[in-house]
Amino acid sequence: MSHVFPRHTQVRLPTVARGEGAYLIDTQGRRYLDACGGAAVSCLGHSDAAVKAAIHAQVDAIPFAHTGFFTSQPAETLATRLAAAAPGDLDHVYFVSGGSEATEAALKLARQYFVEIDQTRRRHFIARWQSYHGNTLGALAAGGNRFRRAQFEPLLVEMSHISPCYAYRGLAPGESLEDYGLRMADELEQEIQRLGPDTVAAFVAEPVVGATLGAVPPVAGYFSRIREICDRHGVLLILDEVMCGMGRTGTLFACAQDGVVPDMVCIAKGLGAGYQPVGAMICRREIYRAIEQGSGQFQHGHTYLGHPTACAAANAVLSRLLDDRILAQVQPLGEALDSALRSRLGDHPHVGDIRGRGLFRGVELVSDRANKRPFDPSRRLHAKVKQQAMANGLMCYPMGGTVDGRFGDHILLAPPFIVDQAQIDEIVDRLATAIEAALGQV
Repeated sequence: MSHVFPRHTQVRLPTVARGEGAYLIDTQGRRYLDACGGAAVSCLGHSDAAVKAAIHAQVDAIPFAHTGFFTSQPAETLATRLAAAAPGDLDHVYFVSGGSEATEAALKLARQYFVEIDQTRRRHFIARWQSYHGNTLGALAAGGNRFRRAQFEPLLVEMSHISPCYAYRGLAPGESLEDYGLRMADELEQEIQRLGPDTVAAFVAEPVVGATLGAVPPVAGYFSRIREICDRHGVLLILDEVMCGMGRTGTLFACAQDGVVPDMVCIAKGLGAGYQPVGAMICRREIYRAIEQGSGQFQHGHTYLGHPTACAAANAVLSRLLDDRILAQVQPLGEALDSALRSRLGDHPHVGDIRGRGLFRGVELVSDRANKRPFDPSRRLHAKVKQQAMANGLMCYPMGGTVDGRFGDHILLAPPFIVDQAQIDEIVDRLATAIEAALGQV
């Protein structure tokens, strides 16, 4: 009997033994092609020699030192590199251990920033439905994943939510994509006015929505209008790039593709590529200076902030992405994956939409392609796809509740940046087989 408290007590999982490039291998010798990076984490695969060597060297030197007493060279170097690569004047980096912690840090810093500059009425946060920002209580409150929120609603601080920018289902008949994007962005204006412009602290959004919607990118112009609205009302823009950032969509920071600079950005997952738990919140110079010139202390903290070994791993990951030009492969590989998906599944009667950017792709499944009707959620199609895919040696990331938190099924793909064309073909072939097998069960 296992004494591990698992994610699901009624699912028996294989035991992983080792990794080999884009594959994981269990104790029975079965190989699984990782087409989702676990959860868009393993951007370099599972056996990168350079990252492992950096971790080994740092453990030999000093594995951990509490940031209440010391800074460390890996943390200083990583912060400098991230600040140099980040858009605009995002230049102060707060290291954490994962995405939920990065979101919590951003929410708390936003509130403290306004306290420091004597705008204490600013206490409201606005986010979007069908978003996901983490599982700690603050991050969960910001998120718009109704299924994850449901049983914890009494514990969640009140936050406002507006519609996602989800053109596949939201575009009105005869409406242009540009007009749709402006209409969705203008919901933020309406909500700010409803709450009172001088009471709103920040708007939180994923540039490309990950797990809850399945790699949904914004339409052109959406985030430009969002930035304009935030600026007009003195509201901070917090972008959650925990899943879509660090090269996943083809640029190191996903927001670069939409031409906007947030006031804070949250990163994790691909930052450590799964070799160490690490994340970060990066803020603009103005926000940092308000703390520096005010109380002097951000009233927040975790034991493993700026963990030297985690930062050493992240430095090695960044070197692989930038210096070794692995990031440059993401766009062409993403186009190859998109092309393969459309060739194999584009005309499938139960595939409603194929979307995404870079190596971050989503496939939405529907019972009726013509009217986009989702499958009955009681059939749990997404779970059946995952089960069939694993049986076929493929790891993918299916989710339910795509449409509104209850209805809808999609499959998220986020393979390592080191995949080749043969592995892309293997991913699509095994995924198509898994979808057919799952459909046969519903």
